[in-house]
Amino acid sequence: MNEEELPSLHDNIILSYEVDLENNRIRMRTRSSHAVPKNMDVLFSGVMAHAFDIPLHGSIILDLDEWDIEHFIPYNRELLESGKGSGWPVNYDSYDELQIRLIEEKYKYMVISSSYGLNGWVLAKGIDISVQESGERDDG
Repeated sequence: MNEEELPSLHDNIILSYEVDLENNRIRMRTRSSHAVPKNMDVLFSGVMAHAFDIPLHGSIILDLDEWDIEHFIPYNRELLESGKGSGWPVNYDSYDELQIRLIEEKYKYMVISSSYGLNGWVLAKGIDISVQESGERDDG
């Protein structure tokens, strides 16, 4: 599925998320609140880093958008400063070096905004959203 064809997550409730550090993936499980509920899984792959704030029970997604990678450093400068000494999100000598790496390695800056609860971002190389119409989930 191409990013341009991703289904909307607007008003979906976040059921859970799993950060798989070993395989550089994050899976977020959501359920739409429309007349016919759909379970929708968001899989971020090739994850370099993420930051989620306010993970409340019943968190509702307003939107999931890809922002220009050039916005990542200015919008996260304080977080980058606090993590730089420990090699987060990766080792780098300057912001220019980090930005060039993000662009050359084709990272996407995916921003999750919320109506209520969890919001944040993911730096990942890929994103896929799978939809289960019946409300049943394939846990395989």
